[in-house]
Amino acid sequence: MIAGPLATVYAVYKTLAISVPTVVEALTGRLTIERCDERLRDWSHAIIKQAGVELTVSGLDHVPRDRACIFMSNHQSHFDIPIIYVAFPGTLRMVAKAELFRVPIWGRAMREAGFVSVDRSGDRQQAMEAMREAGEALGRGINIWIAPEGTRSPDGKLGKLKKGGFIMAQATGAPIVPMSIDGSRDILPKNTKLVRPGAVVRVTFGEPLAVPDAAAIERAMADVRAFFVAHVTEPEPDGG
Repeated sequence: MIAGPLATVYAVYKTLAISVPTVVEALTGRLTIERCDERLRDWSHAIIKQAGVELTVSGLDHVPRDRACIFMSNHQSHFDIPIIYVAFPGTLRMVAKAELFRVPIWGRAMREAGFVSVDRSGDRQQAMEAMREAGEALGRGINIWIAPEGTRSPDGKLGKLKKGGFIMAQATGAPIVPMSIDGSRDILPKNTKLVRPGAVVRVTFGEPLAVPDAAAIERAMADVRAFFVAHVTEPEPDGG
């Protein structure tokens, strides 16, 4: 286990170590989803181990095995990403801003690795294209991870959930699996750069939620938020 600046440098090094060969293989047509899965697993286990994270996972029996799903979690830290890849045993990719997919070379590698673009410009045509890409990824057996808060919590409190991921679930027919992450903020809070070792993190998977039509979106949003509230420890109010 390493801490502080060395842990941060190690995390950056391991990220570059999987990014560079992935970009090269994408350019040469040799990149596969399976190879990316292996790299992501090795990367996440190494980072979590070096940070001394004590991780417990529950509720995996709720996760469907016969189809890809949209996983939704709260978002406390950059360390949520390796934590999720350790906790979830299947093929999983994040959504990323559409702008990243337009970066030469890098965007191609992201797309071939199975990552899914999300458009926030408000352009209807681009939004429809993003939904099409999501549907194709799910059809290929790639589970999609979305943090409906939209960004990391600055103070550990749950933020307002955005509709985009819920609309994606309704449009693609994929069930939503709620997933809580509790304790990752203790490793690397927002606006900090140094890793704090020895955190205890709990990941909990909930039962799948269907979003059959537009009328079910608000109900699904309420159910996901209720799941987060039940499984995430928020900081005490000032003076509490």
